[in-house]
Amino acid sequence: MGSRSYDRALTVFSPDGHLFQVEYALEAVRKGTCAVGVRGQDVVVLGVEKKSVLQLQDPRTVRKVAMLDDHVCLAFAGLTADARILIDKARIECQSHRLTVEDPVTIEYITRHIAGIQQKYTQSGGVRPFGISCLLVGFDANDPMPRLYMTEPSGIFSAWKAVAIGRSSHTVREFLEKNWKKDLNKDNTIKLAVKSLLEVVQTGAKNIDLAIIEGHGKIRTLTLEEIEAVVAVIEEEKAAEAERRSQRLAATAATQAAMSARQQQPAAPSDDVTMD
Repeated sequence: MGSRSYDRALTVFSPDGHLFQVEYALEAVRKGTCAVGVRGQDVVVLGVEKKSVLQLQDPRTVRKVAMLDDHVCLAFAGLTADARILIDKARIECQSHRLTVEDPVTIEYITRHIAGIQQKYTQSGGVRPFGISCLLVGFDANDPMPRLYMTEPSGIFSAWKAVAIGRSSHTVREFLEKNWKKDLNKDNTIKLAVKSLLEVVQTGAKNIDLAIIEGHGKIRTLTLEEIEAVVAVIEEEKAAEAERRSQRLAATAATQAAMSARQQQPAAPSDDVTMD
């Protein structure tokens, strides 16, 4: 079988152990808009990069954040049509679980269910993998700990403290690794999520969507004015930091100039008398 045949076949491994269609699905995720999840002490924030809508398009119909149940929120990166199908399947499972068990799903349960569907589509002939990665956030019933999970097209799922998916996700993850701290309060968690998105979103607040979950069923979407206020604070902090940096550089340059000036001064004549 030629190399291109491994490329076309979903259920056939290449000689070096790759499933190329799954890797191409991951590439579709990398081309999608960025999504970020950040977990704080008692809050979890989900932020997404919005595409600019056309002039006559209704922006309410273009959403990257969806509610699966009244306590579970999902964001995705990748193919929007694939996400719609997966979201519908997850919503049905949430309601079925309530009818059967009379309790809401846990965040881990619904994440495992979504990851199971994604994995099933990597192992069957005649189908293709879902070209999306998902971030799921929320609180379990009677549990004050916020939850943040990620799924991938291969069916892998894992829990995170802070994570990014979509375009430039590697850059955003590095930023989160440097700046995430344990026990972040609500304001700092929101600020970190916005800061991380501004690493890739050049147009500011108008292309950012933010959802905040502060407890079981306590989910709120920030308005544009609230996001603009956070962005303004971040820009003020950046300007102040740039000013402090320039002052430090100026002070260092002045010190170096003074030291070099002292070194260039001629030595004083000696007072020793030469004896004949």
